[in-house]
Amino acid sequence: MNVMQEIDLATQTMFAELLQRSLDAEFDEQYDERGGTFRKKLSKGRMYWHHQRRVDGKVVSKYVGPVTDKSISDRVKRFADIKSDYKARQEIVRALLAAGLPSTDSLSGAVVQAMWKAGFFRLRGVLIGTVAFQAYAGPLGLRLKGRPLQTQDADFAQSWGISENIGDTMPAVLQVLREVDPTFREIPNINDPLVTTAYRNAASYKVDILTPNRGSNEHQGKPAKMKALSGSGAQPLRHLDYLIHQTERSVLLYGGGIPVTIPRAERYAVHKVIVAVERHDQVKSAKDVMQASILVQALHKHRPLELADAWQSAWAAGPKWKEKLEAGRERLPDDARELLEDVLARSKASKRRRQK
Repeated sequence: MNVMQEIDLATQTMFAELLQRSLDAEFDEQYDERGGTFRKKLSKGRMYWHHQRRVDGKVVSKYVGPVTDKSISDRVKRFADIKSDYKARQEIVRALLAAGLPSTDSLSGAVVQAMWKAGFFRLRGVLIGTVAFQAYAGPLGLRLKGRPLQTQDADFAQSWGISENIGDTMPAVLQVLREVDPTFREIPNINDPLVTTAYRNAASYKVDILTPNRGSNEHQGKPAKMKALSGSGAQPLRHLDYLIHQTERSVLLYGGGIPVTIPRAERYAVHKVIVAVERHDQVKSAKDVMQASILVQALHKHRPLELADAWQSAWAAGPKWKEKLEAGRERLPDDARELLEDVLARSKASKRRRQK
């Protein structure tokens, strides 16, 4: 069954409008101009925007983002003109769903929306996994369907260093999830029963909080307490630093649209090639390969240079990475493998021409 078709230009344009409106709404949702102001703060040699307001006689400061992020600075400048229009965004979401873009199941949508409203993405968290995969349809112009979209969990990732140093917090993850469904409960971590990194509700829907490995043997496999998540735990994973090192914004088609931060599509594709080799679960491994194949086909057309750069960045990480990349590439269907090899060959040829 063909799981990937392209959507027309009009639908892509509509998605781009929804993304812009959702990001504007996100800003309007998080910051109340009437009760505060935006100020620049210097931290470790870099300037960051913070929103300050007075609460019960005390000044409360909320982290916004780097001054160098043009999209954030532009919104700060025109904040007074930003108006949320939820009903209009709902209409756009319905039109995009009718055009064939994938819908998010209601529980996944509610969970991601709750994490968004709690501030997870503002605190530089990243949505990963199959729910994130659904969000590539709009940016890459894909009509996705079938098994690659099916999931019974949601995965959220944040760097420990960012969580430790960002200087702001959201409510504890369990508190956020129980606002969606009171049956969510903590799942004891096998390496440290006192730190929770995963949650499950009565319907067996699972939420995982993840973080990249910190490298030293002292932290290998041990769950980390995340300061920005009010001390909630996160499970360290290999290769996750590569996946979330570069991100992009997209929208999940739920409600009036949920603005999310997801890994760059090319990094997601390469990461799936790697983890497909490491999986013991063959069903999940096959799903990894299928998702990677779909993205490779789309990226070959829309972002070939970016795909080549993402592959080469992983390739340069060392011999073990090369072994996994080679093994994973052999698992791709013939058409996707040929497209990937074409992208890499063109990139090498381009570099040789520039060196002459």
